Amino acid sequence: MNAIQPLNTLRSLSPDTLITNPRGEPVVSAISINAPAREVWKVVGDFGAFTQFIPELASIEVIGNGPGSVRYKKFKEGDLVVVEQLNSHDDNTMSMTWTTIYNNLGVSKLWASMTVVPDGSASCVATWTIVAEPTDGNSMSTEGFREFLQGFADGAMENVPRAVLLS
Repeated sequence: MNAIQPLNTLRSLSPDTLITNPRGEPVVSAISINAPAREVWKVVGDFGAFTQFIPELASIEVIGNGPGSVRYKKFKEGDLVVVEQLNSHDDNTMSMTWTTIYNNLGVSKLWASMTVVPDGSASCVATWTIVAEPTDGNSMSTEGFREFLQGFADGAMENVPRAVLLS
């Protein structure tokens, strides 16, 4: 093999990525919980444990630790999967963000955050924020897509108080 060929190929390539931030209005789901913020964060701040409050998930596998780690979520029905990358995770501020890098749910781009903010010593507010775009072939209207995201997030967040009690 000629050593010059790889150099020529390299010159014709440039850095690129398929991961870009979505555009659109955020979908926000927040819930007040009568539990200390740190206890709630142990549940919603665990990137690999969303099965605790999203019953539609069959399993989660996380590869790596901390920002840059990848989460593979498999749903119970329809061979649906989502692969996400953890962008940031801060136990002190009880916040994290992640980005979808692959899914077969009809979502083109998705960025999300989870935060927990204390509201006194024995209660808090947990908030899941999602900014997403549908795939070009997604048959849902813009409003239908937002309603789908909102319903999914609200359903999950409604399960958090019970998950905290069981943890």
